[in-house]
Amino acid sequence: MSNTHPLKEQIALLIGIALETVAPDAPVSLEIERPKNPGHGDFSSNAAMQLARPLKKNPRELAQRILTELPQSPLIAKAEIAGAGFINFHLTSAAWHGIVPQIRSAGAQFGQGDAGRGHKMLVEFVSANPTGPLHVGHGRQAALGDAICNLYAAQG
Repeated sequence: MSNTHPLKEQIALLIGIALETVAPDAPVSLEIERPKNPGHGDFSSNAAMQLARPLKKNPRELAQRILTELPQSPLIAKAEIAGAGFINFHLTSAAWHGIVPQIRSAGAQFGQGDAGRGHKMLVEFVSANPTGPLHVGHGRQAALGDAICNLYAAQG
């Protein structure tokens, strides 16, 4: 399974279509991230800020041009410019609900990936003193460590 979120891929595709008109020859490595503040939307892109220097343009103006050329999509409820030129995307509830059938069909395999393939990990998560008393913290760390190991295992 791909390590990229399907909605992230859809937003990257939409931005790529807009960039074909705005900056057809400019190299850009699209970065679609989840904003730290949920009020800033579901996903955010810094494409305009990446293109500002090579194109010698104002990033906010580039962001506005990207938004103007952005194709309509039933996934996006609202797209807006923030800060120096970030583009924030607010998704429709239908966009989020669309992933439910994928989760159901993949079952326990949903979320599996290979991002860690070829990397070795050592997670030491319980260090109880064998001669001292055990307490609830030891149990908590054992459960947390096991969960971390399961996440790493799911990624190869």
